[in-house]
Amino acid sequence: MKSIEIKTTQNVTLEYELADLRDRVVAFLIDLVIMGVVITVFSMVGFSSFIASDMARQIFAIFLICIFLFYSLVLEIFNHGQSFGKMAMKIQVIKTVGGRATFSDYVARWVFRMIDIYFSMGGIASILVASSPKAQRIGDMVANTAVVKLTPKMDLKLEDLLNIQSKESYTPVYTEAKHLEEEDVLLIKSALSRYTRYKNQGHQEAIRLLALQIRNILGLSSTAEGDLQFLKTVLKDYVVLTR
Repeated sequence: MKSIEIKTTQNVTLEYELADLRDRVVAFLIDLVIMGVVITVFSMVGFSSFIASDMARQIFAIFLICIFLFYSLVLEIFNHGQSFGKMAMKIQVIKTVGGRATFSDYVARWVFRMIDIYFSMGGIASILVASSPKAQRIGDMVANTAVVKLTPKMDLKLEDLLNIQSKESYTPVYTEAKHLEEEDVLLIKSALSRYTRYKNQGHQEAIRLLALQIRNILGLSSTAEGDLQFLKTVLKDYVVLTR
C-alpha cells in the first residue's frame, strides 16, 4: 500500500493513501461507460430527429467528439479533481506539493492522457502507476499531482488486535462508540497516527477538533479524559464492541 506525505501551507504534514492501479482502471472504465451512454443517447436523438443538413450533422459529430475528448478535463476542473468514475471509486486528484490543483495542472494531465492512455492503450499509464513511488503517470509527473483515496482502508495489524482485550476482560468506557460510522473510525485512526509521527501545533489542533466532533456524535457533553486519550479509548471501544 503506497502513501504520500504532503505538507500544507500551515506546515502540517498530511499522509494520504495513493489510489492503486485497480482503483484507477475501474474509475476509467466507469467514465468510459458514462461517455458511451451519453454519446449514444445524443447520437440517437440528434441524428434521427432534428438534424437534417450535412453541415449540421458534421457540427453535431464534432460536438460528440468533444464530449469524449474533454469529459475528464471539464469534470476534474469543476469538480475538484474528480470525474464521475473517480467519485464512484472515492479517489481524487491532488497536488503533491500541497494546495489544490490548478487549471493548468488539470490541462497538463489531460494533454498527456493521450500518450499515457489512448495512444498506448493504457500500457504506459499502467506501468508507471504500478511502478512509480507516487503512483503517477506521465501527466501526473508533469503536473505534480497524484491520485489519492478519500477513504483509506482500516490498516490494523495482528498485534494491534492482540493488544486489545476481549469483551470478557475489558469493559468499554464509551459504549456509544459502536454506533460510529467506519469513516469516523478511519479518521480517528489516521489522526492519531499522524499526531504520533508529527507532534506539531497543527496536529494538536486537529486532535482537539476531532475529539470535539466525536463527543458531539456520541452525545457526550464532556469527558474526564483529555482529547488524545479520549480518541484512543473510543478507537479501542469500537474495535472491541464491533468485532
